[in-house]
Amino acid sequence: MDPSQPDTKMPDSSVLTTGAGIPTGDKLNSLTVGPRGPLLLQDSVFMDEMAHFDRERVPERVVHAKGAGAFGYFEVTHDITQYTKAKVFERVGKKTDIGVRFSTVAGEAGSADTIRDPRGFAVKFYTDEGIWDLVGNNTPVFFIRDPILFPSFIHSQKRNPQTHLKDPDMVWDFWSLRPESLHQVTLLFSERGIPDGYRYMNGYGSHTFKLVNAEGKAVYCKFHYKSNQGIKNLSVEEADSLVVKDPDYAIRDLFQAIAKKDFPSWTMYIQVMTFPQAEACTFNPFDLTKVWPHNDYPLIPVGKLVLNRNPNNYFAEVEQIAFDPSNLPPGIEPSPDKMLQGRLFSYPDTHRHRLGANYLHLPVNCPRRSIHVSNYQQDGPMCLFSAPCNAPNYYPNSFSSPRDDRKCREREFSTSGDIARHDSSAEDNVSQVKIFYNQTLSEAGRQKLCGNIALHLKDAQIFIQERAVKNFRDVDPDFGNRIKTLLDKHNKACEKKEPLHCYTRCLS
Repeated sequence: MDPSQPDTKMPDSSVLTTGAGIPTGDKLNSLTVGPRGPLLLQDSVFMDEMAHFDRERVPERVVHAKGAGAFGYFEVTHDITQYTKAKVFERVGKKTDIGVRFSTVAGEAGSADTIRDPRGFAVKFYTDEGIWDLVGNNTPVFFIRDPILFPSFIHSQKRNPQTHLKDPDMVWDFWSLRPESLHQVTLLFSERGIPDGYRYMNGYGSHTFKLVNAEGKAVYCKFHYKSNQGIKNLSVEEADSLVVKDPDYAIRDLFQAIAKKDFPSWTMYIQVMTFPQAEACTFNPFDLTKVWPHNDYPLIPVGKLVLNRNPNNYFAEVEQIAFDPSNLPPGIEPSPDKMLQGRLFSYPDTHRHRLGANYLHLPVNCPRRSIHVSNYQQDGPMCLFSAPCNAPNYYPNSFSSPRDDRKCREREFSTSGDIARHDSSAEDNVSQVKIFYNQTLSEAGRQKLCGNIALHLKDAQIFIQERAVKNFRDVDPDFGNRIKTLLDKHNKACEKKEPLHCYTRCLS
């Protein structure tokens, strides 16, 4: 028998064993010198149990630490082969296995599901051409447009390093200093800021991607998933109540719905922008703080995502699932979107740190279907695949080994421009926010938006409040004035005194 191949004979699961499969005679009592004596180092049963226990947690994700996961399929319902040669879309009716992880962004693994926070919406497609990871959120935009700001942005949303408390000064100081965050902040504090679980929210690939068809013609595109359950959101009062009563509300809701065979689904759409349209676009189409107006770039239906299986083991299938935006099958390529470009590096880099160099060997992350992994990567911690040692481990070579396929080369494109650290902060940060405030929101929606912002902003220092209000006034005077009026009432009621912030003390 080949020792590298698993034995198909079913083991006797009634006998308790160590991790090495050795039957255990007593798992309830440690091996000691007499009934009251010390433990023995030779107690391999205890050592096996404790050594594994000491190592059974991988590092928590830096962001998106808490989440829920489920599995299902993606089915093509409309032909888009005019835009892409990706086999996942090759024919109407084709089904592809998927894994999805929903999450909150800033909170730790033990945080509540109903905090006001963007929700992650990451989809792993197990395609015929390997893994395709489409990583996004429940909003079509983001707080920043340059990835160099991402660590500082996340630091501002996490805990104060001195007090270990969430700090409104940090949050609003960063947001008010970076007005490009206005669009996402306005969406976040609107009525859609706290989804009613994960089933009743939309998802967005958010970034701009490039689609390439079989003839080598390319277009830019964005991906959307619209909830077939409809949109439901929680009020501030409902969300606060659930923080106490059921902090795992969203995880529970998703799991129970699937267990009852009430399978949630989403309809996938794309928006398409040609290269000439991108050149003539009045805004930067690769700016993650912007949306593509649907009137100009209408939604094109593609297919549906259905979740019909809960994880059998949360740790193995949800905690260890790893999404990487650089996993792009032929026919789907990156665009000049700066945030996407930054994530192409940061996501696989954090997985290698958190899960190890061979994280793609984990069953939930490795390719399925007919694809066979053929490369020259060998060894490393937790190597689960046995590469034949009689084959070269280098490339190119003169022997019978896998070769690259020229048909899968990325599409050529030209670019020009001065290499510099270009300042993007002065780009238009308000036009689309103005449309959302004045045209998308109802009067009741505007009132709730301003009330939600003021309720959170009131805990920041006065000078930070004033800078934030100025940014909202730049969007629309009415927007800023309403928030200022509410802040004045809060501050007067609390007789607010500016606290001496820890960073302020450092400067004194």
